[in-house]
Amino acid sequence: MRAWQVERRRRTRHLIELGGLVAKAGIVELTNDDRAIIYGALLWIAAKLQSHEGEHARELWVAKGKQAFNAEGIEQQKEERT
Repeated sequence: MRAWQVERRRRTRHLIELGGLVAKAGIVELTNDDRAIIYGALLWIAAKLQSHEGEHARELWVAKGKQAFNAEGIEQQKEERT
């Protein structure tokens, strides 16, 4: 397989995974799949990260994300036991 094909597949997989996070967070349903709302929210996040509050926001969001991933993992383990 050519290098550009490998890179294109890698990029496609990455974009699919990012889209999965948007869906997993419930954003698609909460916005009624309104792309303008979703894009606006992402722009707001980018602006927040670039501001003087960026580091604080990053720390809060990392903690929240890790908490959610951990809770999901615990829930999956419970389901596997039953």
